[in-house]
Amino acid sequence: MTALQKPATADFATARFHMVESQIRPNKVRDGRILDIMGALPREVFVPPSMMGIAYIDEDIQVAAGRYLLEPMVLARLLEEVGVGAQDRILDIAPATGYSTAVIAALAPNVIALESDPALHKQAIANLASLQIKNADVQLGPLLEGYAAKAPYNIILINGGVEIVPAALLDQLAEGGRLVAVVRQYGPGHAAHTGEARLYEKTRGVVSHRSLFDANIKLLPGFQAPAKFSF
Repeated sequence: MTALQKPATADFATARFHMVESQIRPNKVRDGRILDIMGALPREVFVPPSMMGIAYIDEDIQVAAGRYLLEPMVLARLLEEVGVGAQDRILDIAPATGYSTAVIAALAPNVIALESDPALHKQAIANLASLQIKNADVQLGPLLEGYAAKAPYNIILINGGVEIVPAALLDQLAEGGRLVAVVRQYGPGHAAHTGEARLYEKTRGVVSHRSLFDANIKLLPGFQAPAKFSF
């Protein structure tokens, strides 16, 4: 089947099942809520029509220039590790077409999504409305600045690889709040990027982090580290 072919509804259901059983469950995702949500949520709604046939592939999917939906396993692991609670206020950074926001909205009562691309912002709102998801608020604005109007947040998720985690986002964490992101760094001699998922946590006003697992996802535009000059 090519990406230009649109599978039947039953094929999508089968693809969701295999995504959960082959990609997500074997990779240390034990939260039954996450497994059930991702096994039911129609991911094909959130990709361009030409990509619907590969909506459940175990790779990042490009939905706009430089913008991707996270690989399903990586998204599931990040949500597993950050431990979404029933009362958590969550900020979803760079949701693109809204898939991550839809997953989070099924885990928590309140999620704010922040998207910087006007077309993706519009698409995310439309996609969430089409699925009658009413507890997600999609805002348009610069990703690096976060969304201070509804801060502080118990959880912040960044959808994409980053070289830096902006201070503004860490500042918007509540006490005990957690941020998850995939941090990409250059190897020795400025070799190719390596990536690792990290969990940042604020305790007594101080933010520390620990490594979670290896992950090489696409770099999110704007989250590059400042250039370093050598003489």
